[in-house]
Amino acid sequence: MKPGKVYLVGAGPGDPKLLTVYGLECIQKADVIAYDRLVNPKLLEYAKPEAELIYCGKSPGKHHLIQEEIHSLLVDKALEGKMVTRLKGGDPCVFGRVGEEAEVLREHRVEYEIVPGVTAGIAAPAYAGIPVTHRDHASSFAIVTGHGSGLKGKDYLNWPALAQGIDTLAFYMGVSNLDYICKQLIAHGRYAKTPVAVIEWGTTEKQRTITGNLETIQDKVKAEKVQNPAMVLVGEVVQLREKIMWYETIAEAESVTG
Repeated sequence: MKPGKVYLVGAGPGDPKLLTVYGLECIQKADVIAYDRLVNPKLLEYAKPEAELIYCGKSPGKHHLIQEEIHSLLVDKALEGKMVTRLKGGDPCVFGRVGEEAEVLREHRVEYEIVPGVTAGIAAPAYAGIPVTHRDHASSFAIVTGHGSGLKGKDYLNWPALAQGIDTLAFYMGVSNLDYICKQLIAHGRYAKTPVAVIEWGTTEKQRTITGNLETIQDKVKAEKVQNPAMVLVGEVVQLREKIMWYETIAEAESVTG
């Protein structure tokens, strides 16, 4: 029997229209689709009627399938001769553990491809009217994990570099650690009044954006009861939102006409 193949696909940040053309093709031809928690369910409607859909989502503290089980799933299904699409939110190479999955597939001599996707760290701010770079405000941009920072003494981030060397910072999974993130940036030299935006459910119909600065954003987020998934964006570019925000304008217009 001829072995199958695994496509490690980025599903984009939430809006199903932001899926790439190649990503769509991978969904359409898959015999098995192993999808994550933040994948828009509408994308699964493009699957073949006979395709096997397997939920592999892992919410904080609740693991539906542990990573090792996902590895076994991908290998086993491919060795059965099936075409497998591993569907991940955003881009698979940005906190998507695609490197681990690709290593395992290579070890088992399973053919695979990595299909990039639009990452939330750029897309969510864009939908909020915030470009992550701007000629007058930001010439550098960093993607940072905000999950677990400072917890259990495991903080490996280079805070001095982040605070003083990067214009725009996008923290993924950082809402629960927002207070710690802001305090660390200020403590390592970032101006306390630096603008901050927290974008909840970016690029989706549920998108909500809260703005403030490193000193005030935590209280605002608590008052608004913002939860994950949410992107924390730090930098002077946040102030551009007032001028170029567009997504809410379209949503309001559609609600009026619809």
